[in-house]
Parts: sequence; C-alpha cells; structure tokens
Amino acid sequence: MECRTRPEDGAGKPVGQELRLAEPQSAAEARRAVEDLLAERARPGEVSPVSDAVLVATELVTNALRHGGGVAEFRTAVTAGGLRLSVSDRSSSFPRVLPRGRAMTPGGYGWPLIRRLAREIEVALLPGGGKRISLLVPLR
Repeated sequence: MECRTRPEDGAGKPVGQELRLAEPQSAAEARRAVEDLLAERARPGEVSPVSDAVLVATELVTNALRHGGGVAEFRTAVTAGGLRLSVSDRSSSFPRVLPRGRAMTPGGYGWPLIRRLAREIEVALLPGGGKRISLLVPLR
C-alpha cells in the first residue's frame, strides 16, 4: 500500500491524501483502506457520506473480483468534491444491470447501487486489456 499527501488546488484535484492499493485481495481490504483514509470524517453510529464511500469501494472491488478477473489496480483520492475511486480489472466487459423480477437469484444489486451513490462515473477500456471504472463519491 502506498499513501502520499497532495496539496489542495481548488479545482477538484486531489487534496489531502491519495491511497493506492495495487491489488487488494478482498473487498474487506479495500473497505478498510477507505475507512482509514476517511477516518476523521466518520461519526461513530451515524450513517454518513463516508458510509456511502465505503459501500461503493466495497461493491467496485467485489464486482472486479467476481466478474472482472480480479483487481488490477485500486486508487482513492480525497478531492474538493469528495472521494475519487478508481478500480481497474482484467475484463473488457462493461458493467450491466440485470433484468428485474429474477426471483431468488442472488446478486445484481452492486452496479445500480454504485450508480445511485456516485457521480462522474466513467468506464474506460484499457490499452493492454481490461477496464477502469472511475467515479466520485460526494462527501458533503
């Protein structure tokens, strides 16, 4: 894990700390990293935007592990607008929303949840294969 400090620039670029986990082995590892990065913003026992950021990071990494052939890179950065998350995996398949009405079938909730909680979502194919999902979770 690498953690470094970046200055505030007032234009939505990273401020405070940036964290890079090359390849988290689990969603729990990514979740702990985001919790540690945002610890001073969290309020015990309260649902907050920090909880949203932790949930989005967990879902992104879970999806990369389940459907994307594993996590190739995980980055977070605190910006003036919130928490920027970026997860790269080894699959070139774009996320998709599963049809409604799939009785008793597990899964299919992560991507809609991510889309609801995050802003500025970008999915980009990588030149060497795979994709990167980058987004912003507001921390108001």
